[in-house]
Amino acid sequence: MFYLLLKHVLLGPLLRLLFRPRTEGLEHVPETGAAIVAGNHLSFSDHFLMPAVLRRRITFLAKQEYFTGPGLKGRLTAAFFRSAGQIPVDRSGKEAGQAAIREGLRVLARGELLGIYPEGTRSHDGRLYKGKVGVAVMALKAGVPVVPCAMVGTFEIQPPGKVVPRIRRVTIRFGEPLDFSRFAGMENEKAVVRAVTDEIMYRVLALSGQEYVDEYAATVKASGPAAPDGAAAPEAPGRVRGLRRVLARRRHRD
Repeated sequence: MFYLLLKHVLLGPLLRLLFRPRTEGLEHVPETGAAIVAGNHLSFSDHFLMPAVLRRRITFLAKQEYFTGPGLKGRLTAAFFRSAGQIPVDRSGKEAGQAAIREGLRVLARGELLGIYPEGTRSHDGRLYKGKVGVAVMALKAGVPVVPCAMVGTFEIQPPGKVVPRIRRVTIRFGEPLDFSRFAGMENEKAVVRAVTDEIMYRVLALSGQEYVDEYAATVKASGPAAPDGAAAPEAPGRVRGLRRVLARRRHRD
């Protein structure tokens, strides 16, 4: 009930009025049945803008820190995410990752939409980073399609560290659903789940036009400073070809 109130009365209309999101490919999101929407993650605003344009309810796997923050702001944030039906995810290790997969599979078993950011964290500099394989494991175990999604412009309106977003128009693109049924029963094979994850990230990259980095975002974050507040990602002429070459090398090795 609270989710519907937010989407249709309190927050959704306000977001659509302020940011006037352009939507492309919305018809690719299944109207019924379980599916995964896998997108890039550029901004805290992503959590609100994507659901605002979808016709269906979507449940996100959200980082646990949103539910455990200190002070009044932390309690309000936790209450908001719980009321909206979002699921806390512990990102501290392998066992925590397995727990997140189990939670995601429960959502899919109910025939719902599951939202996930395969990068595992927000991009600190606007680039697209290597995806974690949990999205592939869930897609193969549940036997559901994966809809790639690209948020375009949300890094510029609210990069990490900026509390109040800038009012600018954003674009949300959805690609054709990806069917991985040919890999059914192979969710425990590392080469398969890596290839499936890379295919998902390639489709997200083709939609977003970001520069691609074949490393995990958390690793790169830990090794250097973030881009200046509000800075756009650097342009890279061969950004789409870059991930295509990564995929080709991995297929050759496998």
